[in-house]
Amino acid sequence: MSVTGRLREKLMIGLQPTRLDVVNESELHAGHRNSPGTGESHFRVLIVSDAFTGKSRVERHRLVNDLLKDELAGGIHALALSTLAPGEAMPKAAGSH
Repeated sequence: MSVTGRLREKLMIGLQPTRLDVVNESELHAGHRNSPGTGESHFRVLIVSDAFTGKSRVERHRLVNDLLKDELAGGIHALALSTLAPGEAMPKAAGSH
C-alpha cells in the first residue's frame, strides 16, 4: 500500500473524520536538499473530526502524530496539518486543493 493509502486508512480508522483530504505534495519538493526522492515524503492533510472538539491545536496534532508515528519515523519528511472540529472555519489554503 502506498504511503498516501496508509495515511488515509489510519486517519479514517483512528479519527472517523467527516472530511479527510490527503494531498501528496512531494513533487513540489523534488530535488530539495532534504527530500528523500521517494515521491511520497511531503503531505498536506485536512481533517475534520469530532475527535478534535474541545482540544487545542497541539492536542489535535498529537493525536494525528500518534496515529502516524510509524510513517513519520520511516520516510515522511514533511506533514502539514489542518485539524478542525465540525463547524470550525476552513483555513483559506485548505479549500484550494
